[in-house]
Amino acid sequence: MSDDQSTSGPENMLEVLDVKRNAIVGLLIGGGIAALAYIVRVFELLGPVTTGREYPILGEEGWFLMLAVVFAVSTALLVVLVLSAVRMVQLVKQTS
Repeated sequence: MSDDQSTSGPENMLEVLDVKRNAIVGLLIGGGIAALAYIVRVFELLGPVTTGREYPILGEEGWFLMLAVVFAVSTALLVVLVLSAVRMVQLVKQTS
């Protein structure tokens, strides 16, 4: 690779926007919120749920665990996007 390619391109943009750090922060926040929601729901910390619903194959805990994983990933992605956008705005303001 030449020096021109190493100073430009997607890899450099990801590094400048600090996406790796943003992804770690996003996973920690998303995982924490999802774990808290899962614990509150499964252990009925806010009281019992009075629905007569049945959860086939996995049971109630399994379905809510899958929901918690989806929620964690979605929240992590949102946090990464917001932090990267904030960093991009900061960089644009610095250069102008």
